[in-house]
Amino acid sequence: MTNLALLLEETAARHADRAAVVAEGQTLTYGALDLRSAQFASLLAGRGVRPGDRVALSCTNGPFFPIAYYGILKAGAVVVPLNVLLKGGEIAYHLQDSGAVALVAAVGDDALPLRRSASEAFAAVEGCRELVLMDPADEHAPSAFLSGLDDQDGDRRAAVRGDEDTAVILYTSGTTGRPKGAELTHANLRGNAEVSAPLFGADEERPDTHLCVLPLYHSFGQTVVMNSAVRFGGTIVTLPRFEPDAALNAFAEHGITVFAGVPTMYWGLLRALEKRPAGPPPAPSLRLALAGGSALPVELAREFHARFGLRVREGYGLSETSPVASFAPPDAVPRPGSIGVPIPGVRMALIADDWTRLDGPDAVGEIVISGPNVMKGYHGRPEATAEAIRDGWFRSGDLARRDEDGYYYIVDRAKDMIIRGGFNVYPREIEEVLMTHPAISLAAVVGVPDPRHGEEVKAYVVLRAGASVEAGELVAWSRERLAAYKYPRLVEVRDGFPMTSTGKILKRELR
Repeated sequence: MTNLALLLEETAARHADRAAVVAEGQTLTYGALDLRSAQFASLLAGRGVRPGDRVALSCTNGPFFPIAYYGILKAGAVVVPLNVLLKGGEIAYHLQDSGAVALVAAVGDDALPLRRSASEAFAAVEGCRELVLMDPADEHAPSAFLSGLDDQDGDRRAAVRGDEDTAVILYTSGTTGRPKGAELTHANLRGNAEVSAPLFGADEERPDTHLCVLPLYHSFGQTVVMNSAVRFGGTIVTLPRFEPDAALNAFAEHGITVFAGVPTMYWGLLRALEKRPAGPPPAPSLRLALAGGSALPVELAREFHARFGLRVREGYGLSETSPVASFAPPDAVPRPGSIGVPIPGVRMALIADDWTRLDGPDAVGEIVISGPNVMKGYHGRPEATAEAIRDGWFRSGDLARRDEDGYYYIVDRAKDMIIRGGFNVYPREIEEVLMTHPAISLAAVVGVPDPRHGEEVKAYVVLRAGASVEAGELVAWSRERLAAYKYPRLVEVRDGFPMTSTGKILKRELR
């Protein structure tokens, strides 16, 4: 029997005065975070929330997110984190689909009106009985939300839950069809946080300081940053959103030791450095640079190593796997382009469409994952669960190859593969080649309809500052380096790409 919130209770008991969260100049200690989350659990219980109930959470990075997250868990309820960019109708869908009995939302501001979106959704879903708004303090008035917690029981301890009880429902991005809720158990998520010790050298006697720019409502930020830091008594320095200059300043100001980000964040840091004078490494205290969310281009990894003096360790996972499934091992130099090997306790393999296993260094197949990190299923969707999980193996939708040492290399998302004239073309391979061009800063390749070949290869590129190159020149350059069926016949130069709130390039909007 367990509860994911015990991560906080146990650490607070040992390190009550240690800084847990630093946000906008304010520091919340572990003792204060544990107290506030207990008070919030009492508030929820007083409003009729019971163990097993689902409670949706819409909140940006900062102290309110962990207060609510661990408070919901302490009450024995299930956290349903929501993307803060969702509109009222989209939030209503998630409330209805998850069966949420309550919605907890930060107030937001004019740029991100969370109160308005939450209120619209709450009014539209009859089964959602409670709306809790978390307003921040300002120079004119204290936070009504925090003031209301002062009257609640702060001695409340985490409700006892089973290892296989659902702790969090994480909704997939919904790039194909409506979003589905992956049910992750207390054991799933605690185990994925615990693995930070052998994998990243996490040690509460030598606590890390994490820069949190990944949204905490997403699995990457939730597990690799928040739950891992809380388990090992680390400090979480949060920024409300990723801004390269602010992140670079935070490295030095707070003595950041661990940074986790998606590839476009690494790209943003490097581009921001181009505008600064050359000098010593910009983050001297940084001991770990972790990448995930999507494949890290080899050229970005090399450039980061050259500027920061640190190699990026790349990993892989999905919301359905809590999320971490593989990572570059700690005792070896990261291999460029590789997502490493399965983490302790997890198995990975490659399969064909019919689930038959594929072996050999040249085999390309879909990654399947088995282990204590795999979700119990999609909430309310037994058919989708049966399609995704067979005999404990979860099929990822990602295509990869495996070398003779067991290192995996993502080839592409299965749905992103281009079939041109009967030949399979993997966009990532083309993107890696394009990014070796001296004028190209970032590249995204997609397939577009073509009457002759079925699909044609099209490349979108962002140029480096001050660079200039014609689309025709890039086509000719690519033709010299790629097979005839691979090189892009169409090239478009852009100032930037559409991205998700977590920094992934939205290829569906480029097609």
